[in-house]
Amino acid sequence: MAPEEICKLLMDKFGAAIENSVVEGGHPYAQVKADRWPEVARFLLDDPRLELNLLRSITALDLLTDDKIACVYDLMHIPTERPTALMTETYEFAVRVVTDRNEPTIPTVSDVWAAADWHEREAFDLMGVRFEGHPDLRRILCPDDWEGYPLRKDYDFPLEYHGIPATTEFELPNPRH
Repeated sequence: MAPEEICKLLMDKFGAAIENSVVEGGHPYAQVKADRWPEVARFLLDDPRLELNLLRSITALDLLTDDKIACVYDLMHIPTERPTALMTETYEFAVRVVTDRNEPTIPTVSDVWAAADWHEREAFDLMGVRFEGHPDLRRILCPDDWEGYPLRKDYDFPLEYHGIPATTEFELPNPRH
């Protein structure tokens, strides 16, 4: 299904909950209001015209100058009745959900796509996005006592962690560049 068709279906069904859509370029998406995201997600999976049945990734974006954080959900339709179908029978679409940077909160969709469980934990761990209703929202990559969110643009890298000095890929003693 073409991105234009997906955006039209979403606009017809959800109206003002679809804040924006971009269908040109290599990464078409619709921007969905955070409070309506679970309802839209369920529609994207369950509607027989769409069946976006694979959540490939969630990418968290630090929109520092706008004081926002966005999560981009990359979705894909893979024909389940013919799992060996040609790749021409698959299609992709993305959804962007934007939230406040100071209190980043988005409802979980881990009950819609099981893969969201891990991806939401990663976005929480590295960018600080809290996914309301997540069954086990805790750090997944950083230690439990790590302070801050290392992929935020304004993150202040520690000079040491439990006595271990910090270095960069350039082996500099101070990770600030």
